[in-house]
Amino acid sequence: MKHIYKKGINTSKPTLLLLHGTGGNENDLLPLANMIDEEASVLSVRGNILENGMPRFFRRLAEGIFDEEDLIFRTQELHDFLDEASEKYGFSRDNIVAIGYSNGANIAASLLFHYKNALKGTILHHPMVPRRGIELPELSGTEVFLAAGKNDPICPAQESEELKSLLSSANANVETHWENSGHQLTLSEVEAARDWYTGKF
Repeated sequence: MKHIYKKGINTSKPTLLLLHGTGGNENDLLPLANMIDEEASVLSVRGNILENGMPRFFRRLAEGIFDEEDLIFRTQELHDFLDEASEKYGFSRDNIVAIGYSNGANIAASLLFHYKNALKGTILHHPMVPRRGIELPELSGTEVFLAAGKNDPICPAQESEELKSLLSSANANVETHWENSGHQLTLSEVEAARDWYTGKF
């Protein structure tokens, strides 16, 4: 997978896995990583799917309707890539915190839905429920920050509530942050994510 790796000045910190939104690339969230933890190593990945020329992490059939088969395949692809990258760059596979926005948040959530210990923590900006009707792995010790907009037309508030409920029922430790806004990524939610991260890691 196309990516950027930057070794941090403090390798005991988590490696920040950056996952962009639809139409983004591996450069988009680099400023975010710097705001969250400027000492941490960063692995920023570009999605392998193109939708009308726009990179994504998995296919969808329509707005809000995921191609479930492709989602499962791409989630495994990303999981395997993290295994390989940790060996190549020498960071701890057990100490990865994902920061995802929109489509990137969805693939990060999908990692949690499909793999135990895939991530130590996640910052999910405007995510949706990746799959329904499956049993989640045991997620005790997994820290999740979920940022959502009360007026998000793409990701309704009840979607965020359902995702929180599903993750919490698998024993993840979930904190929700609400913005009085839509689907855009706001500075105030990034600052809230930073404060949460600082307290956890």
